[in-house]
Amino acid sequence: MDHDGRTLPTPLSEAHEVGFDYSDGVGVGVGVDFEPYPHFLDSGEIAEWWRAWTGNAELDGSEFRVFGQDGTGGLAAFWLVRHGEPIEQQPVVFLGSEGETGVVAQTLWDYLWLVADGFGPWEATAYPNHEHEPRTDARLAEIAQRWAPSRRRSADDVITAAREEFPGFDELIGSLCR
Repeated sequence: MDHDGRTLPTPLSEAHEVGFDYSDGVGVGVGVDFEPYPHFLDSGEIAEWWRAWTGNAELDGSEFRVFGQDGTGGLAAFWLVRHGEPIEQQPVVFLGSEGETGVVAQTLWDYLWLVADGFGPWEATAYPNHEHEPRTDARLAEIAQRWAPSRRRSADDVITAAREEFPGFDELIGSLCR
């Protein structure tokens, strides 16, 4: 049981324990730039980052549960927009250090297939305008198959569906920035 509100869902923990293929910087667009956290950031850390990122001291970022970052400090999070739904049913978003934003998966289950197909949150946000050469990860695919067998989709389909469901996400986030 999650007594402190920081424990990641088991499928997410399992996927993150496998790690990501960074490809040691070999080749343009090769590898996944993602550093998962062992637990969710606490509310104080999220509020501090969110206020600095938006320039808006009135906000606390409580609608996000942050679970990792890319190499520049951009954050991956669940966006708690589906009221009354468990975290596994919330969309996964990316909030980049340079202002990039995007909904990258509709649910945790889709996120598992996204990472299995060789995409991290930043790569999904930059897709298709980024020279990314994804490489399927068999270990992550096994985890996705075990936890979400009926949700199997390609990264392209996961990204497209997420963007179609939340077409105004970028504008919403932009409207919160000062």
